[in-house]
Amino acid sequence: MDMSETVFRQHLIDPEICIRCNTCEATCPVGAITHDSRNYVVDADRCNFCMDCIPPCPTGSIDNWRTVPRVRAYDLAAQFSWDALPDELSNAPLLAAGDPGDVVNRASAPAMTEGVITGETGFESAAYNATVPPWSAAHPFTNLYGPRAGEKFIAATVTGNIRVTEIGREYDTHHIVLDFGSMPFPVLEGQSIGIIPPGVDAEGRPHHPRQYSIASPRNGERPGYNNVSLTIKRVLQDHQGRPVHGVASNYMCDRAVGDTVQVIGPFGASFLMPNHPRSHIVMICTGTGSAPMRAMTEWRRRLRNSGRFESGKLVLFFGARTQQELPYFGPLQNLPKDFIDINLAFSRTPGQQRRYVQDAMRDRAADLAPLLADPNAYFYVCGLQAMEQGVVLALRDIARDAGLDWERIAASLKREGRLHLETY
Repeated sequence: MDMSETVFRQHLIDPEICIRCNTCEATCPVGAITHDSRNYVVDADRCNFCMDCIPPCPTGSIDNWRTVPRVRAYDLAAQFSWDALPDELSNAPLLAAGDPGDVVNRASAPAMTEGVITGETGFESAAYNATVPPWSAAHPFTNLYGPRAGEKFIAATVTGNIRVTEIGREYDTHHIVLDFGSMPFPVLEGQSIGIIPPGVDAEGRPHHPRQYSIASPRNGERPGYNNVSLTIKRVLQDHQGRPVHGVASNYMCDRAVGDTVQVIGPFGASFLMPNHPRSHIVMICTGTGSAPMRAMTEWRRRLRNSGRFESGKLVLFFGARTQQELPYFGPLQNLPKDFIDINLAFSRTPGQQRRYVQDAMRDRAADLAPLLADPNAYFYVCGLQAMEQGVVLALRDIARDAGLDWERIAASLKREGRLHLETY
């Protein structure tokens, strides 16, 4: 019997260092990755070893393999139960060197389409996502604390906890400042950290870390201090509107000044801002997806105030259900109009037509089209995954309506680290 029918290298995710950021599931073009309330897992019957999920993973947890006979492949139920990866099977035949899928029976694997699917029904927005940072981005430090680094966590002290939305518990969002004291914790705009909630889950196992994007610039929420800020919404319902109690979000929103929390990270090496003069940044976000956009905006503001940096355009498209649910609404109004171009979209304002960020983008098509063609312009998308496809479709239509070659533009956006999608 052909060995390719009996043995293969199974793609697995390490639950010990996974921060459950959903990047892999959002990136996988064949739907091989899924998750439950605890683990992210890979379906061996769907995975075709395209490797698209490997570069975007901020922790490296996605890059794990086990040599197994196909009849003994780990099913989803087994993977959902893991707290750690299993040991290698000692009696599995060795595979030849090469790509992970070299000896899998590819005849049974889903077919891969070269390039990007552009039909409306099968449009794969994740295929446009850049996995490399802008060429002028600063060097990021990653995985300084956590299981992979040999350090379980770093303790941070809460030095600020401020509500940044109007009254209304269902959209209670907080700006939380964490100080690391004398322990080194270098971060860049666009990176994230993991918070480890105390206690155990319903099955008696310790809670796994929850990921939060950093909302402060590289020199701290307070310049010159070893601190970071986070934008955290108290989770009281899931994306389908069903009641839930977000373990980490409620824990963090309830922290008082002086409390300590357990942090791992930092994570992320691609969702980074450009540093070269006259570079343009287009930021598209919803809700707490504003965190990395706030970090980038504040760093550019500080550079502007220093008088030592010639900034390009800064454009923000920010969406929420209502103005009351929009984090940082007040501070946004105080930013100089010649510094940042702000476009707000509200989808649930009583008596008004629903409006989403992609609608606001289409209204500004004449301004966005030249930026799509400009190699010094960078686009960042962060928020709920439901927004991602509409945003990328809007960029495609804006390019085509302006007479631009979308496929050529899209290839350059991905290749040059100019379009970054971080949705959850």
